[in-house]
Amino acid sequence: MTDQTPAVVLNQRTEGVTEVILNHPEKRNAFDDLIIRRLIDALEQVAKDDDTRVVIMRSEGKHFSAGADLAWMRRMAGNTRDDNLADARQLAKLMSTLNHLPKPVIGLVQGAAFGGAVGLAACCDIVIATEDAKFCLSEVKLGLIPATISPYVVRAIGERQARRYFLSAEVFSAEKALALGLIHEICDHTDSLQTRCDELISQLMQNGPKAIEAAKQLVFDVSQQPLTKELIDMTSQRIADIRVSDEGQEGLGAFLDKRPARWVPEEDT
Repeated sequence: MTDQTPAVVLNQRTEGVTEVILNHPEKRNAFDDLIIRRLIDALEQVAKDDDTRVVIMRSEGKHFSAGADLAWMRRMAGNTRDDNLADARQLAKLMSTLNHLPKPVIGLVQGAAFGGAVGLAACCDIVIATEDAKFCLSEVKLGLIPATISPYVVRAIGERQARRYFLSAEVFSAEKALALGLIHEICDHTDSLQTRCDELISQLMQNGPKAIEAAKQLVFDVSQQPLTKELIDMTSQRIADIRVSDEGQEGLGAFLDKRPARWVPEEDT
């Protein structure tokens, strides 16, 4: 890795679509503290970019990511507990930043997705993988635990399945990942992965950007909550608020007038 070949790249795929790319294929896109900071910076940048409506999380090369870089782990093992805590909090910040990004995130997975890479997948809104993709929560093999990624992985696959795969460190297939709920679709090869990604982008571009952000936040706020009067009232207030918003008025008006809403790209109208 050199300054000429950065390990994290921001790329405009098409108008309104930004890719956050892990670009360290010679190390199977394994990440260390520097790459984690660069990923956080990249995600914070696209979060603030009003021109970005969809984010793609992907990697160059044969593998999505082998997880933590072994040299980094070896170095951290020799550091103090406080150093390790600060380091772990950076990885936790990365997962939280990706998970709560106020834009839809499509994850594209090929090859290996091990350790922390499973966490990255769990934090994406939509994940599609090639049929040869392999997943593994491998931490216990090293005498460690998948602690910082656990809130997101458990929400993705459920407590019962997490109890198996956190403990066993089994490698599982894309088909199994689909059954577990970690990914949403499987494509037969990388070209199909890109084609399906473009189809999903087109679908997302039909939808109101602020409505997408609000819908994503709604999932977080109602998930695993008891069905109380307060929750029901909160959801009623949210739909009332968005109906009278500028975007809500435009969307309803476009539907009633049988015309495309102003956020729909011209080529999709």
